[in-house]
Amino acid sequence: MRHRKGGFKLQRDPSARRALLRSLTTSVILHERIETTVTKAKAVRPRVERVITLAKRDTLHARRQAAAYLFEPRAVKKLFDTIGPRFADRQGGYTRIMRLGTRPGDGAETAILELLGAQLEKKAETKQQRRESRMSQESDAAADPATEPLAADDAEASETKEKP
Repeated sequence: MRHRKGGFKLQRDPSARRALLRSLTTSVILHERIETTVTKAKAVRPRVERVITLAKRDTLHARRQAAAYLFEPRAVKKLFDTIGPRFADRQGGYTRIMRLGTRPGDGAETAILELLGAQLEKKAETKQQRRESRMSQESDAAADPATEPLAADDAEASETKEKP
């Protein structure tokens, strides 16, 4: 009986399973969104949330613990510099799993595992870029008020030339 035996085996031996979960955790931290199977997403979610909780502490010991678990140093840097402060006032629930459907090759159910706030930051960036481009276009039009009347005068002049 498997009473009180938690976790997912993922059809792998313990060392391969640990490597897979560490790799997925590193990928989620680096890319803030990964596409994988639902079972793997459910298995890696607690690991990601635990690492983010380490980042919220932001001590040397927490950094070393995260560095011992994650595969890439740039993932540790991003975790403590951007992701930790983003979730500083949140008490857990840093990730979301969105189901996508079945994979065509083997019929496995796929999902997206993403950090909350990743899409909000991207939306804010695009809104800011749109706002800046709109402001620059308006400032260009306001900076050259003389060009608009000239264009109108040219249009009137071309109409008068065409009439005779």
